[in-house]
Amino acid sequence: MSDDDQRDLTPAEPAPAGQAPAGRTPAAPAPTGPEPEPIRYFGTTWVHHDGGYALRRAAVGAGSLITAVAAAMLLRLSYEGLEIGNVGPFLSISVVVLFAIASAIAFVKTWDSFSRRPAPSSDEAALKGLKAIGFIGSLIAYFLRCFVEAPGEKLRRAEYERATAEFARRRSARTGNPAARRAKRKK
Repeated sequence: MSDDDQRDLTPAEPAPAGQAPAGRTPAAPAPTGPEPEPIRYFGTTWVHHDGGYALRRAAVGAGSLITAVAAAMLLRLSYEGLEIGNVGPFLSISVVVLFAIASAIAFVKTWDSFSRRPAPSSDEAALKGLKAIGFIGSLIAYFLRCFVEAPGEKLRRAEYERATAEFARRRSARTGNPAARRAKRKK
């Protein structure tokens, strides 16, 4: 008998733990329910407020405030550059008004995005440039929201709880094998 024939006659060794035998795919784990959607900087720690959730909220709030202050200082330096350049009062006032309006719009849009998802055909794409100009408003919205919760937590929690309730309702409706059920007796 050759080595190849001998190998074919020897029993296969069991696969190491966690691996399926060769040629087979591992069995899919039983569904445990819907997975929570991660939030930027928080992951899924918002679900049970674990894993440094409070520290992350403080860090995101402080980081957004520090970044907003640094950006305001940078804008102040830019405004002083316009003054030094002697561009005239109309342009100087226009720049200040533009940044104030853009920041207000960015604040409102960012704050609204924490409580509802934008419609697919909304004007969010058209306002991207305006929100980029008014980024200070978005940073302030993040800072203020961190006092209450992780930005977007309320929206994602409502969606997650709804999905969990729907999953539980669907799982409870499926009890046993429907083919094995007896037909109801007629009286």
